[in-house]
Amino acid sequence: MTHVLVIGGGQNAEHDVSKASAASIVEALRGSGHHVTAITIGRDGLWHDEHTVLGASPATSLAAAVALLDDADVVFPAVHGPLGEDGTLAALCALAGRPVVGSGLRAGSIGMDKWATKLVAQELGILTAPGHLVHSAGIDTALDHLVVGAGVVVKPVAAGSSYGVSMVHDPEQLEGALRTAARYDDRILVEDVVRGREVDVAVLREAGRCWAPPPLEIHSDGLFDTATKYDGSARFTVPAGLERADRTILVDAALRMFDALGCAGVARMDFFWTDQGPVLNEVNTMPGMTVESQVPKMCAAAGVPYEDLIARLVASAEPVMQGAPILET
Repeated sequence: MTHVLVIGGGQNAEHDVSKASAASIVEALRGSGHHVTAITIGRDGLWHDEHTVLGASPATSLAAAVALLDDADVVFPAVHGPLGEDGTLAALCALAGRPVVGSGLRAGSIGMDKWATKLVAQELGILTAPGHLVHSAGIDTALDHLVVGAGVVVKPVAAGSSYGVSMVHDPEQLEGALRTAARYDDRILVEDVVRGREVDVAVLREAGRCWAPPPLEIHSDGLFDTATKYDGSARFTVPAGLERADRTILVDAALRMFDALGCAGVARMDFFWTDQGPVLNEVNTMPGMTVESQVPKMCAAAGVPYEDLIARLVASAEPVMQGAPILET
């Protein structure tokens, strides 16, 4: 019986979303006969098991959590956003020598950084929205040269669930949008609005083989922001209504991004489908993982029900490696 340590929560705005993903994962794993230990990282940095706080400070509770890592066969770090999805927990697992579900430090850190992700996509010939990088300390200077034009989307460089994201059509709203984004990251991305259909592609890596279930299309009125993501107003269509040739182009772009970033386990690539083809929006190396999340919906459309998906992700977990080790001779 595989002993899985599931980590939820986290020290960022996605804390509650991560707890929901972790709870669903725990239920699925226990339902499929796995031995599961569940721990939660509090907003204050204290780690908790299912009964109590593991220590009086972030450092002492982390030390207690490391002991739990040592007891587990596989770690499932279901923490979205900074200090989780960005490779932080993958690095901890690498240091502890524990196999982990999902991507390692390098893919997590680059995938979480929307500016770096744009540079990787551009190198691959995958379109992204024209954009500018703004530092929070330079907002006043940036306001002198940023042009709203037909509209811009302002977002933190490293944050998830659309926290801190605003669509701006009026130049007078730009400063407020920049300062809102700066609450979540000191680097801000200002991108031209892309007109197109929002289509997500999940990519999974199992036994060295990557594959993608049918893409999912998001239908929402206006910006697919934090409220729309979680208030039930958005509609999803799986499979997305794409011609076979268009779907092939879209999936190929997702697979190439997955490979270039060095992702593992599962990742979700979010695109706009436009007259020019796919335009990459962002990459999620630890996407939402409740039954109602996009990735499980796509996998269900491929004939992989939720419980099987979670079990397969655990089975595909590998030790985190960042290149070949240097051995003494």
